[in-house]
Amino acid sequence: MVQTTQNILLWFFSIAVAVVSLRFLVLDIETSMPHMVQHLDGRSLALFAHICIAPLVLAIVPFQFSTRIRSARPRLHRWMGRCYGLGILISGVAGFSLAIGTNAGPVASAGFAALAVLWIAVTARAIWLATQRRIAEHQLWMIRSAALTLAAVTLRLYLPFLVMGFGFQTGYMIVAWACWVPNVIAAEWIIRRRAVRAAA
Repeated sequence: MVQTTQNILLWFFSIAVAVVSLRFLVLDIETSMPHMVQHLDGRSLALFAHICIAPLVLAIVPFQFSTRIRSARPRLHRWMGRCYGLGILISGVAGFSLAIGTNAGPVASAGFAALAVLWIAVTARAIWLATQRRIAEHQLWMIRSAALTLAAVTLRLYLPFLVMGFGFQTGYMIVAWACWVPNVIAAEWIIRRRAVRAAA
């Protein structure tokens, strides 16, 4: 029952946030993402690379964790994995560029830059393990990668409350770290729990 609920939440939030994140296709950037307007001057390529590709990467996550798809369609799983990795490379590099160019301050800049670097590095490790056929380790590193990808979800869940409590500037600074650090801790807890169950 718990596993089923977790799967439903993963599918719902991944797809819902991915769709909402593409709202700029209907509305302009100024209306849909006013806090990102600063990047249109000098970093528009990085901005559009990030906001176009990151939602697609997020939408892939529940498909990659579906045991049904992995077992019934292994080739689809592999190709979606390649798209996921390439998407993270492009979106992560773009995200790093946006992070170091933000006017939200050094704390927010460092938080988002660290997320971008870890996102690329952890996913690269996961993909390398898959190419070495070290599938059990690959799956563990994909949990870590997904936790970082899901920062897109937690950011949108936390930010409204942080803004209400602290104002936008401080709230944005906090969420630059809060959107992914707890996710990483949760991923490590899941991995340790798996290890304990396997040893039992």
